[in-house]
Amino acid sequence: MANGKPGRPAKYSPEFKQNAVDYALASGKTYRECAEDLGVPERTLGKWVQARRLSEPERAAAEEARALRKEVERLRMENEFLKKAAAFFAANRE
Repeated sequence: MANGKPGRPAKYSPEFKQNAVDYALASGKTYRECAEDLGVPERTLGKWVQARRLSEPERAAAEEARALRKEVERLRMENEFLKKAAAFFAANRE
């Protein structure tokens, strides 16, 4: 699978990456052990696993949830401000 050229990163097929991630997740071994078994750098295998865990739909959902939490916080702050403003104006009317 590797291109064998010194100083250049190895190229792995998508099928190899998928199988390597499946193996790492199902084997019960550490990433280091799996990487040694497969002949790939541990860091590379870790990146492949992380990419699988953050697939496009999951990443989009996580970004949407983050944006919604930010919007909720903004709305809470605005609501708190309006409550204080209403109390201030109500106190001045009397």
